[in-house]
Amino acid sequence: MLQSLVRPAAQSVARNTFSRAFASQASTSIPTPAPVEQRTISPKKYGGKYTVTMIPGDGVGPDLAASVKDVFKAANVPVEFEQYDVSGMTSADDKLYKESLDSLRRNKVGIKGTLFTPATKLGHTSFNVTMRKDLDIYASLSLCKNIPGINARMSNVDIAIIRENTEGEYSGLEHQSYPGVVESLKIITRAKTERIARFAFDFAVKNNRKKVTAVHKANIMKLGDGLFLRTCRDVAKEYEHTGIIFNDMIVDNTAMQLVSRPQQFDVMVMPNLYGNIVSNVGAGLIGGPGIIPGCNIGREYAMFEPGCRHVGLDLADQNAANPTAMLLSSVMMLRHLNLDEHANRISSAVYETIQAGTAKTRDIGGNSSTTEFTAAVISKL
Repeated sequence: MLQSLVRPAAQSVARNTFSRAFASQASTSIPTPAPVEQRTISPKKYGGKYTVTMIPGDGVGPDLAASVKDVFKAANVPVEFEQYDVSGMTSADDKLYKESLDSLRRNKVGIKGTLFTPATKLGHTSFNVTMRKDLDIYASLSLCKNIPGINARMSNVDIAIIRENTEGEYSGLEHQSYPGVVESLKIITRAKTERIARFAFDFAVKNNRKKVTAVHKANIMKLGDGLFLRTCRDVAKEYEHTGIIFNDMIVDNTAMQLVSRPQQFDVMVMPNLYGNIVSNVGAGLIGGPGIIPGCNIGREYAMFEPGCRHVGLDLADQNAANPTAMLLSSVMMLRHLNLDEHANRISSAVYETIQAGTAKTRDIGGNSSTTEFTAAVISKL
């Protein structure tokens, strides 16, 4: 039986209506793929403090990581960071990257920004993808939900996007069979599809969600996506007693439906590449990549990062990025560590700062810097 990694937040009489309205987002319950008897998922704790691996990442990553550290310090959060300034800009960081993996293996919990991946054929493989595959951090969760105070293209959007992290088009198996001819292998397995489908349904059950939608292209890729779709349907039968509705949708139709009527979606589950695209579409619906929190969960390890994985190289060192997604991802991490009181304070401070409108970054219609937004959050703790 799967157990929740997150305990429900304690109710507070003093909490205002705004905070209660976002209780479902602020206290999202994340199922753990590890069995109850497996004890190795326990994060490291020394002297009353948890040790967490931090990888700021490239682009806006260092600014966002600094925001998290400042807020945690102000809120007296019992967390210490082991920071590794890995960069995907050069393969020279391979050794440091391996050290960061060793740290994550020790600590079980990490928080990171996005690492740059070169697009040239001579560039190294993605550190982001390699980390998830090496540690089998297979379930990605991104939360796309409207936040009061942010003008969005669509209203009443509340979508949990769950993607398989370790196979699909991101398997990294490609070769040039003849000059000018490249073969790229997309891997879909029943075992990994079963576990991501069960993760999606468990998430729906634990968070009182009503529907799970499987996204696929089985009409064209009849074997690969066909296997994904059939497996999701089989898993859905196991959860019929919960009353959760299951449906499926072809990925191109999904893109159209998202930008025309996103309110029809609740929990979505899909292979790797589709999930990347859908999370970016979801970001555009509610105000941009800077406000979507996320996490990656495996059998032993958990890595928290913004749900829409943008490097933001154009904003590097400009102190202009929106730290909301990173801060809310850190809130999800605190709930994973059972630090609900600290999570409540920080999440409420973030939402109140946005609603007040006194410190808005450029992406959500303001002129405030990252540090000014962070200071405003700290003032509301």
